[in-house]
Amino acid sequence: MKRPVPVSGLGHLRITLSENFYIGPGRADLLEGIEATGSIQAAGKRMGMSYKRAWGLVQALNDGFGAPLVETSRGGSGQGGAQLTDAGRAVLSHYRAMAEKSAAAIADDVAALRSLLPK
Repeated sequence: MKRPVPVSGLGHLRITLSENFYIGPGRADLLEGIEATGSIQAAGKRMGMSYKRAWGLVQALNDGFGAPLVETSRGGSGQGGAQLTDAGRAVLSHYRAMAEKSAAAIADDVAALRSLLPK
């Protein structure tokens, strides 16, 4: 799956929340993929990443926020899965809102810069 186009094509928003922790478009996309697929593996696959990488990002998010954003359940064939917690949905919602507001706030300046590019 191709990465989504940044909001309004204006760039990517990365929010540094502490010295060693951030949330950016990749982590938000992973949360969104987990919500859509019910699976860390499927969400990672959609983004072209290994399960190990996707799981590592989920752990980083859970650890960074000090509470689970993603809950997993074990099971046999078709029984396991993952879902966002209420906190996970809130983090994703706030991140997407910040990205949209940031894009809107800089849209005129981005257009001005683009107008300076060679035709």
